[in-house]
Amino acid sequence: MQTRIRCPRLAAKLMPAQQAAQLIGPGMTVGMSGFTGAGYPKAVPQALAAQIQSAHDRGEAFGIRVLTGASTAPELDGVLARTGGIDFRLPYQSDPELRARINHGQIEYMDIHLGHVAQYAWSGFFGDIDVAVIEVAGVLPDGRLIPSTSVGNNKTWLDLAAKVVLEVNRDQPAGLEGMHDIYYGTALPPHRKPIPLLAPGDRIGEPYLRVDPDKVVAVVETGGHDRLTPFAAPDDTSARIAGHLVEFFRHEIARGRMPGNLLPLQSGVGNIANAVLLGLREGGFEQLSAYTEVIQDGMLDLIRSGTITTASATALSLSPDGVADFVEHIDTYRRRIVLRPQEISNHAELVRRLGCIALNGMVEADLYGNVNSTHVAGSRIINGIGGSGDFARNGFLSCFLTPSTAKHGQVSALVPMVSHVDHTEHDVAVVVTEQGLADLRGLSPKQRARVIIERCAHPDFKPQLEDYFQRACRHSYGLQTPHLLPEALSWHQRFLDTGSMRA
Repeated sequence: MQTRIRCPRLAAKLMPAQQAAQLIGPGMTVGMSGFTGAGYPKAVPQALAAQIQSAHDRGEAFGIRVLTGASTAPELDGVLARTGGIDFRLPYQSDPELRARINHGQIEYMDIHLGHVAQYAWSGFFGDIDVAVIEVAGVLPDGRLIPSTSVGNNKTWLDLAAKVVLEVNRDQPAGLEGMHDIYYGTALPPHRKPIPLLAPGDRIGEPYLRVDPDKVVAVVETGGHDRLTPFAAPDDTSARIAGHLVEFFRHEIARGRMPGNLLPLQSGVGNIANAVLLGLREGGFEQLSAYTEVIQDGMLDLIRSGTITTASATALSLSPDGVADFVEHIDTYRRRIVLRPQEISNHAELVRRLGCIALNGMVEADLYGNVNSTHVAGSRIINGIGGSGDFARNGFLSCFLTPSTAKHGQVSALVPMVSHVDHTEHDVAVVVTEQGLADLRGLSPKQRARVIIERCAHPDFKPQLEDYFQRACRHSYGLQTPHLLPEALSWHQRFLDTGSMRA
């Protein structure tokens, strides 16, 4: 098989993963590729974990700071966390081992808006980037890099890192070449200029990543597929949530608030998001577009059927069946999909100007529309805020979706006061559960509370919410946003004490 490393200067730096890992030392800050389990390095992190474990066995301290695009996979986050090799991590994670160590206080974790990471890095808030470890699909003769299945923060890590290690993955589809749009026109204030992107499908950059060949200290040939997560078929709860949204969109179109083909869609990751996308197809919507972070199976289905004509994202996150379909029809998808750096896919000004419809999941919402996306009982993080805040704050329509209960009906997703705030009431326009949809636009806090209880609360918890709200309206210190402070978080304490929020 012909090598994918076609640049002689970089091919001369070819070495095994074990040798490349030795270039990373204790205390270093390492920027790695990877976004929602796609495009992450698969060999060097495992070799580095073995190196760290050997150091620990000798009684030596060895930990690094790991920066990525978003979550990665067990071959990176999992193996490094298991060996105790991560001292600090950002900006998003989903690995069970990593999450457990963060919640046990063993790893410092910074949860940050995905659209802010590049600016923070360029401003020096993370310190120097010592090494970048980046997976690519190939290297051109002139040294330019063919990006893999995610772009994420790769451009930033390649630009800022003192040294670069490349993993060239022969198992990434060769047809990825030409699907990417890498924009090199960003800058820090006061030197910023308008980003010339007017529609989701616009190409304003170039298809390849640049790297200074002098900074490349190792090239590793690898094989292996991205972490593949199968998605469950939409259940009745997800289908009902999708149905409420589709009905609401039709209402907005009829009122002249949105065009018949809606506005660019942003969809979070998960089964509910896939169900909503399926609902749009079955609802007869056509000529849709997407300006989002991740393309899942549901969006791939809409692209293949012609329901979505153009989709812009920073990564793929597909099931095994989705990958097979993507590879089989990659020439078609390359004309419809644009993969960008996340500083562009999550750029606040672009999200606002394009008027995106933000569709994101949540842990819980309170009576007034504040949303918790990240923490259980206020202190135990699940994954992170990801890019939901980039789109919720800046999109035209901010929708948060969740089943009305969790833990087999013992926990309500609607509570008197959220135990952790990721999205304030000012950034939340619509709350949807399988029970119904609450349009919060134009409402005062007490008006929002009434519509959330009436339309979104589960019948088992609605009387508790009504009782709390009525008493708060009588006895609260102030009546603009009524709360009984001794009780406001009592539902969460009851869950911790008994495993249920039921009174």
